[in-house]
Amino acid sequence: MKKLTAKESTKPSGNASKHDAQEIGTRGRVFSGVVTSAKMHRTVVVSWDRRKYDKKYERYEKRTTRVKAHVPEGMTVAVGATVTIAETRPISKTKHFIVTEVKE
Repeated sequence: MKKLTAKESTKPSGNASKHDAQEIGTRGRVFSGVVTSAKMHRTVVVSWDRRKYDKKYERYEKRTTRVKAHVPEGMTVAVGATVTIAETRPISKTKHFIVTEVKE
């Protein structure tokens, strides 16, 4: 059995996380929304409005969906930017989306 040297090691080195070592694939749903918070490390909160019909009062109510999305290394996203996010495997307890495109 061959020993791996530091250069041949399969583990990410130093500050690189396990998500940087491999490309994160997407699957499922794709949404477009506005970044409302970018305070977390490599994570943004994306929100978009939707209309829900209330059968009792026979009218629509406005609701907001907010999800956390992972920002890949090398991509910068500011608050107020319109982004496209795609569903991916669970990255953490609350992150199941990844930013795929920054429109503005």
